[in-house]
Amino acid sequence: MGLSKYLVVLAGFFLSGCLEQQITPPPKDAAEDLSPAPAIELAGRVTDQASILSEDQSATISRKLEQLEASTQHQVVVATVSSLGGREIKPYTTELANAWGIGRREVDDGVVVLIAPNERKVRIAVGYGLETTLTDQLCAEIIEDAMLPNFREGDYFSGIDAGIDALIAALQ
Repeated sequence: MGLSKYLVVLAGFFLSGCLEQQITPPPKDAAEDLSPAPAIELAGRVTDQASILSEDQSATISRKLEQLEASTQHQVVVATVSSLGGREIKPYTTELANAWGIGRREVDDGVVVLIAPNERKVRIAVGYGLETTLTDQLCAEIIEDAMLPNFREGDYFSGIDAGIDALIAALQ
């Protein structure tokens, strides 16, 4: 991918990292070597590729996210993956969000919550338009305090649900 295409992708929607203060574009050589976005189809507000949620659990989370979007227009999605394929979670989440077009382009207010249970990783990626509301510190606290305690008990639904509740509280 050429640098100009990379910059167009960045301009359309670029997510900052939950645990990083600032992202700078990679040098030209690195931009040309970017691998394609992860090949996961968006299945709705909850995309459970790792099959860690029941249909009822997915529907419960999806309803909450639908209500949030109706009241704030902010788009939040949850994705689970069975594997990151040896990739780091940060670029994987960003590329997934860019491929899916999460959030309003003119506001850049999308949020992707990615859970990779086999690698034991979770990430909240936030569009630039919400960085002052969903700060790196707040996202880290949501992961550490609301999500991980449940994940450690093997209860992915409760962890995701608690994390979504915390995100909704911050966004309303």
